[in-house]
Amino acid sequence: MGEKREGLIGKALTLNDLVGYQEGTVVSRTLIDKQVGTITVFAFDEGQGLSEHTAPFDAFVQILDGEAEITIAGEPHRVNAGQMIIMPANKPHALKGIESFKMLLVMIRA
Repeated sequence: MGEKREGLIGKALTLNDLVGYQEGTVVSRTLIDKQVGTITVFAFDEGQGLSEHTAPFDAFVQILDGEAEITIAGEPHRVNAGQMIIMPANKPHALKGIESFKMLLVMIRA
């Protein structure tokens, strides 16, 4: 990760360009990984997602491209490019691509 990350530092970049779609899968690229939190960009192919799980801290998601269904504690939310949602700590949540979508995930652990 060190060399890949070094190519990002001190440059103006477009988040959408940092990950590409791949048929039938999820692609991720971690931009920052520190003890206090992480910043990761994801690309989900249509129909792909993350199964229901919980986390002990809040997570900020911003949709960069496409549309996703994000379910929090059983309540589905359609989230489109340019929109964001906060998934609260200790609440079950899941993500699924209504269409191919990209997202920025920020998790703060402190």
